[in-house]
Amino acid sequence: MAQIREIKKRMVAVRTIQRITKTMQMIATAKFTASLSRAKASRPYMERIRELVAEVAARAGDESHPLCLAPAKPAGKELILVIASDRGLCGAYNGHVLRTSLIALKGVKSRNAQSVVETIGKKATAFFKFQKVPVAQKHQFGDRPTFEMVEPLAERLMSEYLAGEYDACRIVYMKFVSNSKQVPETMQLLPMRVPAAAKSGIRTSEALYEFSPNASELLNDLLPRAVKISLFQAILDAIVSENVMRMIAMKAATDNASGIAKSLHRSYNRARQGRITTELTEIISGAAALE
Repeated sequence: MAQIREIKKRMVAVRTIQRITKTMQMIATAKFTASLSRAKASRPYMERIRELVAEVAARAGDESHPLCLAPAKPAGKELILVIASDRGLCGAYNGHVLRTSLIALKGVKSRNAQSVVETIGKKATAFFKFQKVPVAQKHQFGDRPTFEMVEPLAERLMSEYLAGEYDACRIVYMKFVSNSKQVPETMQLLPMRVPAAAKSGIRTSEALYEFSPNASELLNDLLPRAVKISLFQAILDAIVSENVMRMIAMKAATDNASGIAKSLHRSYNRARQGRITTELTEIISGAAALE
């Protein structure tokens, strides 16, 4: 009897967990759809800005911009911005990102430089606290960040880089490739790597360009925009990857709970049938003893 009660309690608990994971899966699916549409909407703008930067830089001759150049006097510091999630239950999302961040920190150490860590997301902050790595600043943008929310951070990073406080600024995040593929990546934000014209799909010709305004003014306007939108796109990609991985994890949890519920139901039926058989055997034995 005690065994049957125990199995019934476990069945109730498993059904409750199954309802919770199913609800979380539906929420993650809705968030994934919304975040994917936002990420897709901003990607063409980012790609076109980078193409314009590459085209202007390729035609500008000796013109260059400080955001594309290494500091004249190395500061011996590199900034690592780690983008993780605020919540768990998203599979291996945080694990992949945080392991990649440790590799990035080892790379900074191998260059005989000091690393300065900033985080986006509570999981990254808690991880570096456990690793006893000091976090310079913590940022929170929520599930629906806007460009206006991210722009001050990008402007601060650019101003500190131009002031010579850092030799480089890198972002560690989960890049969204497709619904079935998300890749942890370390992206160099500053100094910005201008893509070659041939690689970026820009048509090359022998025509000479006359810039109005001049190439330097164009780069002064385009490069900060490219840095801002690159940071914004990285945050959007991270949110999309988090939601799709949470959706997959909750679906797997729901399926596992369903399997456990079926197994417990079979165990319950066996235990109940065993109890009935035992009671019938006792009744028949008692009746036979009275004859």
